[in-house]
Amino acid sequence: MNPFAISFATPKWPSRLFLRVLFSLVLSALALSAAHAQPNYTVSAEQLQRVVAERFPLRYPVAGLLVLDVQAPHLRLLPAENRVRAEMALQATGPALQRSHAGTFDVDFALRYEPSDQTIRAYQLKFQNLHINDLQPAASELLNVYGPALAKQSLQEVVLHQLRPQDLVVADGLGMQPGNITVTEKGLVIGFVLKPL
Repeated sequence: MNPFAISFATPKWPSRLFLRVLFSLVLSALALSAAHAQPNYTVSAEQLQRVVAERFPLRYPVAGLLVLDVQAPHLRLLPAENRVRAEMALQATGPALQRSHAGTFDVDFALRYEPSDQTIRAYQLKFQNLHINDLQPAASELLNVYGPALAKQSLQEVVLHQLRPQDLVVADGLGMQPGNITVTEKGLVIGFVLKPL
């Protein structure tokens, strides 16, 4: 046997030791990925629709001339704008009208988290359109002056979802709270951020 020969054989580890090292490496990788993973919470479009419908129908008098009865909105998710559109049917009646008129009322809004009661609320409302069928153009223009006020009365800060304590227990244990809200085609994804110190 040549005393100067170089051996390239790998050392033989006991299989138990090898498994322990492998197991600890896997656990470390999982812990690292969990630390970098952002927890989130989802709310479906159906849940949003159900909750907002509970506030309607609503009735609004306009300058003593007519009354608008606003029905529950149909919510449309706008992922590209990170907003939600509410399209509502309405009926207009009153002394200024000879008969009842059907119409539509559209508004869109952003969403925010309210920590005091763990709710998701509508805010930053943008009035889009108030249209009542068979009205003269001048009367329609006058009604659209009241549109932004009607939007605020009907949907400003309306609660779209309330998180339960069990929904927040994992995030709370990690020192996190709801932060950004992303509108997707299927609903909302609520991301969590670190609580302020």
